[in-house]
Amino acid sequence: MDLFGLPTAPQTAAVDAAIASRRSMRAFLPTPVPQALLEDILGLAARAPSGTNIQPWQVHVLTGAAKDRLCDRICAIYENPAELAQHEREYDYYPKEWTSPYIDRRRKVGWDLYKLLGIAKADKEAMHRQHGRNYRFFDAPVGLLFSIDRILEQGSWLDYGMFLQNLMIAARARGLHTCPQAAFTQFHRVIAEELCLRPDQAIVCGMALGYADPEAVENHLETERADLGEFVTFHD
Repeated sequence: MDLFGLPTAPQTAAVDAAIASRRSMRAFLPTPVPQALLEDILGLAARAPSGTNIQPWQVHVLTGAAKDRLCDRICAIYENPAELAQHEREYDYYPKEWTSPYIDRRRKVGWDLYKLLGIAKADKEAMHRQHGRNYRFFDAPVGLLFSIDRILEQGSWLDYGMFLQNLMIAARARGLHTCPQAAFTQFHRVIAEELCLRPDQAIVCGMALGYADPEAVENHLETERADLGEFVTFHD
């Protein structure tokens, strides 16, 4: 900080770089992430604001056999259509009715990813396999699952989003990458059993964390962002 309490140019550049370089990675190296490093990241993420400082986040860190056991169980269900049909999402993440521009953005990122992977629009089997990689945390060495007390309301979910963003930026600043994953909410009952969660805990999302595989084509996907004029209104 300078004499006026403002960040210096190097500090600003470092923060900007961590934010700008954060992307959802879908292929990771097997390189382990030390627990001390995870603790540093999670501790920093917990500096996120929350209404009246209630700090609604609960984090479950999975590595090794614990991660494999959960992934194996979910993947077995995912590959069994009859059993898969019995699992509904914990909550509605996406709208029930899609409208423009949201449906256009959704379609574009999906087709851009499939194009990189060489998946044709009619290849439902390949799409199914790619989506299933979510449930292996895209081979990341660390899988994170986030839960929240069901008694908490919408404001606490907003607070949770700030916590998750802090976590992803702190990880990026340390050379790690992440992929937030709403896909895990479909298997909230399985997750609750595996992690021995109380009935009053809801699953918010999952997240893959580790060192991105630079050779994986899917990691070259860079999503677009709307121009300021599309979402900002200045009121004088």
